[in-house]
Amino acid sequence: MTNPYQDTIVAPATTPGTGAISIIRISGPETFRIVDAVVQLKSGTASGAMAYTIHFGSVFMEDGSLLDEVLVSVFRAPHSYTGEDSAEISTHASAYIVQELVGLLLKAGARFAQPGEFTRRAFLNGKMDLAQAEAVADVIASNTSASHRVAMNQLKGGFSAELASLREQLLEMASLLELELDFSEEDVEFADRKQLEALLDTTLEHVERLASSFRQGNMIRNGVPVAIVGAANAGKSTLLNALVGEDRALVSDIAGTTRDTIEEVLNIDGILFRFIDTAGIRESADTVEKMGIDRTFRKLSEAEIVLGMLDATAPLLPQLESVCSRIDFRSQKLFLLLNKADLLDAEGVNKNVTIINNFVSSTENKAVIILLSAKGGSGLPELKSALKEAEKGLIPNADSVFVTNVRHYEALVQAASALRDCRTSLSSAIPSDLVAEDLRRSLSSINAILGTDLLDPEVILHNIFRNHCIGK
Repeated sequence: MTNPYQDTIVAPATTPGTGAISIIRISGPETFRIVDAVVQLKSGTASGAMAYTIHFGSVFMEDGSLLDEVLVSVFRAPHSYTGEDSAEISTHASAYIVQELVGLLLKAGARFAQPGEFTRRAFLNGKMDLAQAEAVADVIASNTSASHRVAMNQLKGGFSAELASLREQLLEMASLLELELDFSEEDVEFADRKQLEALLDTTLEHVERLASSFRQGNMIRNGVPVAIVGAANAGKSTLLNALVGEDRALVSDIAGTTRDTIEEVLNIDGILFRFIDTAGIRESADTVEKMGIDRTFRKLSEAEIVLGMLDATAPLLPQLESVCSRIDFRSQKLFLLLNKADLLDAEGVNKNVTIINNFVSSTENKAVIILLSAKGGSGLPELKSALKEAEKGLIPNADSVFVTNVRHYEALVQAASALRDCRTSLSSAIPSDLVAEDLRRSLSSINAILGTDLLDPEVILHNIFRNHCIGK
């Protein structure tokens, strides 16, 4: 794939004013001419410099005054990030210096880069595929060890390698079917249907496994969703504020204070959790509050972990029935938090714990029970430890290949759908041209992730002659 952009671009690669050094990146065919027009190197020129070398120089304003002393890093095509001649100018992190230096480079013939254009050029010049290009943003945005490992794995081609394996399997099947079509008049069957069905089953399983990893990938990238639910005034907002260490949610003694969901992300020892404070579950005639309660139920269904807040000073059975009736115990982990436990004596606490245990046992489900004082802070360390332990079961190994991009997930779902249609066609003895069309749809979806043209007939022909030498 060729790069249609033939001009030279420039943009700051760092944010001015946040550190000692700022870096300005330049890429394109006129890179070194433009650098030489703006930067006076102490020795030689950027145009004559060897690749992977760094040079000291000075930048002067148009009136001859010194703007700054800089370092110029030289990268030559095709061995650069973009695949083009490139340079990086390291200057002091002054917003004024960066602005003036970029202005001088623009006057010398560069164009200010569009958002993401350096990575776009890297993709267009074949330095990375589209999945890897998208991973660049994930690496920059990663804020935990797990999200960083997943993003780096994708940037280094781990996800792309999985897709390449899928592509080869699909291409093999498509090639066999294309051969049948080419020799249809001679009644030759190159594709054994049983062999195709077995290969198709393996490929479909591979696609579905990747698609199903989106659930874990989304948790690694955006945080494990944790819904805080319970009756009005059970202490949900107080708990959220205690967890994040600030008054994020409005707290009052008035039932129904929280009318909508409030979300806050918290990093607990390198694990990202996305806490969702919800409106109290109760019957209400207030239209706005009813809308908030409806949203509570929607958010509850999306959570991987549910924190059921129970007010220890109120009757427990109605609260337990309200919370547990909304839980999908097959896919959600339930923590029952006995809040305001500090207001009870030991006998009262033990009585309430017995009620909770008996209720959970009667439903034949499991729940983690934690005594808590959201207002006083007791029980919070135990809650955090329990959350970390629960996360281990949700995300077993962050070094595995995970799908974290919604676009990738949707493409994989479409590929799986096309493969299932293909499987049905094969088992129904549908003509090869219709089976081939289903395979092409699946290839098109994989192609959309990688950003490569796999459906070019020349690609299939190349595979035919490489693997199936007809008559030598």
